[in-house]
Amino acid sequence: MRDLIERIAKALVDFPDEVRVTEVDGERTTVLELRVAKGDLGKVIGKQGQTARSMRTILGAAATKIGKRAVLEILE
Repeated sequence: MRDLIERIAKALVDFPDEVRVTEVDGERTTVLELRVAKGDLGKVIGKQGQTARSMRTILGAAATKIGKRAVLEILE
């Protein structure tokens, strides 16, 4: 799941080398923290949050497929 979010984010931004995805495992939920360059934050969030919402939907579907729950947090 980490690789999935990283690959999507790198395709969207101008500075793909600055994309960082940290995975924090909990008992029931995995939290993926996405960090990008400050100038690329808007590209990852998208107009009215549509891109971020789509990434969360894809992540949720991938997590459900393997029987887990995952949450995406986009950090500055």
